[in-house]
Amino acid sequence: ETRPQPLPTGMTFATLATPRGLGLGVRDDGRILDVAAAEARFRSGAPTTMDDLIQGRGDRSALSKLLARAKTAGTDALFVAEADAQFGPCVLAPEKIVCIGLNYRSHVAESGEKLPPVPILFNKFNSALNHHGGTISVSTEKVAKKFDYEGELVIVMGRTARDVSEADALSYVFGYATGHDFSARDTQLETSQWMAGKAGDGWGPVGPWLVTADQVDPTQLDIETRVNGEVRQSSNTRNMIFDCKTLVSFISQRMTLRPGDLIFTGTPEGVILGYPKDKQVWLKPGDVVATRIEKLGTLEFRLT
Repeated sequence: ETRPQPLPTGMTFATLATPRGLGLGVRDDGRILDVAAAEARFRSGAPTTMDDLIQGRGDRSALSKLLARAKTAGTDALFVAEADAQFGPCVLAPEKIVCIGLNYRSHVAESGEKLPPVPILFNKFNSALNHHGGTISVSTEKVAKKFDYEGELVIVMGRTARDVSEADALSYVFGYATGHDFSARDTQLETSQWMAGKAGDGWGPVGPWLVTADQVDPTQLDIETRVNGEVRQSSNTRNMIFDCKTLVSFISQRMTLRPGDLIFTGTPEGVILGYPKDKQVWLKPGDVVATRIEKLGTLEFRLT
């Protein structure tokens, strides 16, 4: 495979909602550079959308120079404070969203299942993408009623990967993000195929940040999910049954992974489905769900 540009390093990206639409943002010390606005001013040739960045359209190396120029320009007009920012899904156009089921031992145990001998794959679609600060409408659902949370580490692919070895797998990764595999347990468990309970509209929030792979050891990240401020899940990615390099290699032996593809790597214990039946209180309109992953930030959304 020829690679015109190396994958970016040392940067944290976001999809920023601006008056001109969704554009690329670069995180910088409590604020976010509006790359499209900066590019319109300085004409550096940098990519201005997340898709352009991941696909290698535009000069990735210009981004750090563009950030430096924006900082020395002495104007705040090119930046948005993190606290004021509106986000889109950190990745907008994945060809595939591959999800992993039952990938933490304690979650397998609470689900009453057997340890899987190989990764369990299912899928979401682009229509499931959602963002930090977004909403998921459950009051309008006609069929599903048993809504559950699943905080997860998300892998974002950076290069085309087919039949890659575990040893090489992580070199194909663009970066990592906080994600959420929102689920409806009643429709999930109606059949042996889980997709109907996993692929609802907006049921795949991801973001706000996409952190480049060089900054993250995906095998050693604390992960926590809170509902209305109460801790429900608290674990570490070292407790995965199949780690990220195993997942990338395994999936690539079954299908071609392309830049921008997402892999939701599974959720730890603590989900509502794992509670005794008399303690299962399903999510409802008004609930706020927040998943925090070490080094990757907090993804929060509200149910309506």
